Amino acid sequence: MTKLQEARKKYKSVDVGFVLAVITVFQLCSSLPTIITDGKFQAVTALYFLAYIAVEWVYVFVMTLVFRKHNFEIECIAFFLCGLGMTITASIYPGGLKKQFIAILLGMAVYTFLVWLLKDVKRVMKLRPYIAVLAGVGLAASFVVIYFTVGKKNGAYNWMNIAGFSFQPSEIVKIAFVYVGAATLEKLQSSRSILRYLIFAVGCIGILFLMRDFGTALIFFFTFIVISFIRSGDIRSIAFICVGALLGAALIIYVKPTVASRFAVYRHVWENMDGAGYQQTRTMIYSLSGGLFGVGVGNGKLRGIFASTTDLIWGVICEEMGLITGLLVVLVFAFLAIYSIKISKSSPSTFYSIACVSTAAMLLFQVCLNIFGITDILPLTGVTLPFVSRGGSSMICSWGLIAFIKAADLRSYPKLYKSD
Repeated sequence: MTKLQEARKKYKSVDVGFVLAVITVFQLCSSLPTIITDGKFQAVTALYFLAYIAVEWVYVFVMTLVFRKHNFEIECIAFFLCGLGMTITASIYPGGLKKQFIAILLGMAVYTFLVWLLKDVKRVMKLRPYIAVLAGVGLAASFVVIYFTVGKKNGAYNWMNIAGFSFQPSEIVKIAFVYVGAATLEKLQSSRSILRYLIFAVGCIGILFLMRDFGTALIFFFTFIVISFIRSGDIRSIAFICVGALLGAALIIYVKPTVASRFAVYRHVWENMDGAGYQQTRTMIYSLSGGLFGVGVGNGKLRGIFASTTDLIWGVICEEMGLITGLLVVLVFAFLAIYSIKISKSSPSTFYSIACVSTAAMLLFQVCLNIFGITDILPLTGVTLPFVSRGGSSMICSWGLIAFIKAADLRSYPKLYKSD
């Protein structure tokens, strides 16, 4: 029995036709209030939703018939979450629907390209130093440009405008961070390679702290720990983690006054309901007021709060679509993490295993920062909810990251393992 046959027997693919049909029905029903508002038919909104649904079906059709692929668990998760994001965006900020749709298409293009690129591990290893240099230099250069031209936006130096689109360079560097880390630690051949990744990781995290993008810096640091921990088991790896932790702590101490002032409201939001705790208190009040089934898309109150389609979008989902839908979003990400761990055990390369698990950890950690932040369980860091929040760079990054999970599945490359 070949590796591919073993994988297909062990991991039975979902009935993509049935799952996609269910997702389509859900998307049509949830988007209906944005298509017909105040008794008027919104033709442009309807067109974007129909186009998005068509893209989902065409993608599955082409991949099944042309490329003989049958594992679409990852794509179905992304389709469902992106559809939710489009619904909330169309309801609150109709003008942003076009950009959101384009971002999804770009994200799918990046995802498809990366799945192809990651097919050849030797190619991945050859490109590793170039990706590392490009990511590091690009992040540093973007900080300099933003600092001297754009300035702060929402308290951080991490936003650029390209052709009318707001763009966060740090989001794209997330893909490179996982890529370089997994490729570097695929084989612990020398301390030089470990030192290079340590320099790369600390450099990226340091620049993010200078940008005042503490949420993303924390995500990078957590991913750094996960990547190094997966490859642990010897003194060298343990020392690697400890050095990283010490450097991260040193950076936090260095910016302690800024961090302290920014997170001073943490666990005291109810004492500052009309001040610094305005967003969190309203999120908790309105999300619970929606009950199990919500007040209906377009009928919520949280939609009027700043960042309702980005940082607070999970609260909007709970209020307007119900706690059941909000919990479903959490369960979907939990399933993605479990699925990644399961798939990584049979990956053909250590690179795939490290990249797969670290990607799932990064996404799940970001989800925790977002949801726990707006509910005051953790400090509010201002990170987005992957696939759901409005934002082009976040969407592209989310699609790009799940390519690592897709690549770890033997079923993703049927021709490569057909005769093994």
